[in-house]
Amino acid sequence: MTCRLPAALALLILPALPAGAQSLEDSAARLAELLRAGRAVISENQALINDPGLGDKGLTPEAFLSQVTAAFLARTGSPAVSEDLPPFQRALAEAQLEAMGQTIAEAQPLINMEGVGFKGFIPAVFARLANERFGELADGRAAVKITAPPELVRNRKARPDDWERAVIEDRFLSAGWTRGEAYAEETGPGFRMLIPEYYSESCLACHGSPAGETDVTGFPKEGKAAGDLGGAISITLRP
Repeated sequence: MTCRLPAALALLILPALPAGAQSLEDSAARLAELLRAGRAVISENQALINDPGLGDKGLTPEAFLSQVTAAFLARTGSPAVSEDLPPFQRALAEAQLEAMGQTIAEAQPLINMEGVGFKGFIPAVFARLANERFGELADGRAAVKITAPPELVRNRKARPDDWERAVIEDRFLSAGWTRGEAYAEETGPGFRMLIPEYYSESCLACHGSPAGETDVTGFPKEGKAAGDLGGAISITLRP
């Protein structure tokens, strides 16, 4: 099953970035919350995905996106896409949902594979694949990336660039930074926002103690605790 690119996504190519920092921040924040909703749905379905005795899991792109939009509504109190959103922001949201749907469509053989337990289709993998597809659909106008302090990066593609690293080290890891507060500025490439993320209890199976022990994905655990800075969602919007 494949997802079709909605005709409304032509809006993504045509309008300029909206004027005003607040509108840009709102657009970036919506992308971050949609990504978080998508990862949460993958997390909630891990037992289903990893059930070796079940073939068709019923986690189709349509079923997945229905759960994502419900999760977004529960998280934010607003629908993921609505008629009253600014055209640029609406097009971004639609592109991200399309990217998520395509990611799930392509993962169907893996998700529905019988006789295999842990399949490695975890929230972090889903997010990376969906972000890459989103970048293709956005045609250079927008990008979403999950990054982290260099010592926590497990995939080379997630390494922070100079701007991301400076924000993480000089702001997010500073004693005076307000927990959860994003940082945004207009830079040469366009508008950029970095949103800190912290380990929750559910993250510690892979990232907790004892440090150095191999986790289920084959990586050594980092020995982190709930509440520690674990990474950041990096968003770039370009004119």
